[in-house]
Amino acid sequence: MTAAFAQFGNDLHAGRRALPIVRRRRTWYLIGVALIVVLGAIALVRGPNLGIEFTGGSEFQIARVADADQSIARDVVREHVPDNEPKITVLGTDTLRVQTSELSSDETAQLASELAGAYDVPAQNVSSSFIGPVWGADVTTKMLRGVLAFIVLTAVVMALYFRNLTTSIAAMIALVHDMLLTAAVYGVVGFEITPATVIGFLTILGYSLYDTIVVFDKVRENTAGLQGQRAHTYAEAVERAANQTVVRSINTSVVALLPVGAILAIGAFVLGAGTLKDISLALFVGILAGTYSSIFLAPGILVDLRNRERSIAAHTRSVQESRSRGEVGDLAPRPLADAAPDQGES
Repeated sequence: MTAAFAQFGNDLHAGRRALPIVRRRRTWYLIGVALIVVLGAIALVRGPNLGIEFTGGSEFQIARVADADQSIARDVVREHVPDNEPKITVLGTDTLRVQTSELSSDETAQLASELAGAYDVPAQNVSSSFIGPVWGADVTTKMLRGVLAFIVLTAVVMALYFRNLTTSIAAMIALVHDMLLTAAVYGVVGFEITPATVIGFLTILGYSLYDTIVVFDKVRENTAGLQGQRAHTYAEAVERAANQTVVRSINTSVVALLPVGAILAIGAFVLGAGTLKDISLALFVGILAGTYSSIFLAPGILVDLRNRERSIAAHTRSVQESRSRGEVGDLAPRPLADAAPDQGES
């Protein structure tokens, strides 16, 4: 099977066959948008599960309990603070985390003592902490500023690197898709949104752009001297570049997903809620979304944007006219299935 996949990759790179990446770009757009809309709607209905770092409140951790029954802690909190519905999570096998709204010092001490008694553990096994909502608001503001600064600076750097603003815009659109899809999946799963989640989101920004830049680098190589030939159009050159890099993108993603998936499994099913689970889910979904957008979205978006340029549009018409007169052959790579008309070009 490995040999067959390697041969498949060789055929794609050599142009003996091709996936309909650019020619079917509207289909890939529809899939990406549909996933975001459906998952986003579900996430909005469920509502964001914000961690205490963003909402503020009091947190208690009860260590080395013999029975990790969450209902015990819930009953204690309801009895002590009737109007306060706690958020309770099991960490590992013998630790519980109980989060409540803001409590006074006396209420915190009393509730910690009652939790220790309810679970029959020494008082020193119950730790308490308080996080104010101002801190959470500050974290959120800084996160949004950081993401905005990252996107702007990266867009400028890419525009300078490729000497083309359109290429940078296409990459940013694909990046926004990855961020929205990751956020939607995170909302559907219902994992708590913590600072670790923010770190995961910032990390996937770099990964997504790395994969897109690899594809666009190949596009730049394939389109060098485009105006001086009549063998293929800009869309066909981009199609060829996307096919030549698809196997590399898949291999890179698989290698990255294996350790991240292991961390996610350990964090979610072995150690319970915590930093490992929060950051690894964002990374896992972000890598998958970034791989999809780099292969199936970014090349098509680039073609749609650049087809609006007069020089590209004029060259495409010139190639098509030459073919209609039989002056040159269609040198586009042979598709895996019957060729379909380009859904994005007139």
